[in-house]
Amino acid sequence: MSRGGALSMIRYVAAFALVMILAALAVPATAQTIWDMPTPYPVSNFQTRNVQLFNDDVDAATAGKLKIKLHAGGSLFKHPDIKGAVSDGRAAIGELLTSIHSDQSPMYAVDSVPFLATSYEDARKLYIAHRPLLEKRLAQDGLVLLYSVPWPPQGMYAKKEITSVATLKGLKFRTYNPGTKRIAELAGAAPVQIEVPDIKAAFSEGRVDVTITSGATGVEARFWEFVTHYHDLQAWIPRNIVFASSAAMGKLSEMERAALLAAATRAEDRGWAASVKETEERVAALKAAGMIVLPPSPALNEGLRAIGREMTADWEKAAGADGRQLLEAYRK
Repeated sequence: MSRGGALSMIRYVAAFALVMILAALAVPATAQTIWDMPTPYPVSNFQTRNVQLFNDDVDAATAGKLKIKLHAGGSLFKHPDIKGAVSDGRAAIGELLTSIHSDQSPMYAVDSVPFLATSYEDARKLYIAHRPLLEKRLAQDGLVLLYSVPWPPQGMYAKKEITSVATLKGLKFRTYNPGTKRIAELAGAAPVQIEVPDIKAAFSEGRVDVTITSGATGVEARFWEFVTHYHDLQAWIPRNIVFASSAAMGKLSEMERAALLAAATRAEDRGWAASVKETEERVAALKAAGMIVLPPSPALNEGLRAIGREMTADWEKAAGADGRQLLEAYRK
């Protein structure tokens, strides 16, 4: 080979080696997994704020190798569609209200059975009993439960004090799901389907007299403009769940999975504390706005708990052996 040819070959080999070195150096910078995460609530909601902290925590713990991109307010998928989107791979992770899929399985409904768990302490006990069976049900759809955070407890708003279940008889009772409709029916009230944006008009026009919802909803919708009383029933404490695709989880490294699960544990603990704080602040805001906030009378409490016992029995029957197992564990 001539001297010029040898020089050209050396240059070629050197250039090739440089390209390979640069490519190798570039791998760590581009070895990144990005997960899309649809959620149903706006960024201002305490649940969504907790999700964003979770995402940031995962990013930091994995040194940016796993990034979770939040799509809040139903901007990527609407609330009822989030579970299916994660299950079939259109998203890797998501959040939703557990009971929104109660039509698919009773296991998605137990946290919203009225008067079964009426304090944060009881709600935590119910969650501990519920989690293994909820994980089992989610696994059927290729999903892994990461964490669950409660909403504020549900109370009763009315234009007057409700002293007993008998007081509800004949009143127009705003409902928004099968559970609230069943409460109205068992109380002898007249169920009326009303969605949140129409609540003010419905009360003002006399289409509804009473509703059960949270203190947070009461503040956000300024209930003091059209009702006078808030009965702090703590009737049930519904929960959200954050879950991931088992297929997407399987593609993570061991380090990334461990970081994700550790961040989920921290998010769950942080979220429960945030929910308690949210409840205290919203009930205080109702009082500050001039609403009469009071606990249920003994007669109302006992009447509602009787309704709760009947609805719990209905749920247990629908849930079968798993339902009995769950309730036995909860009541220990």
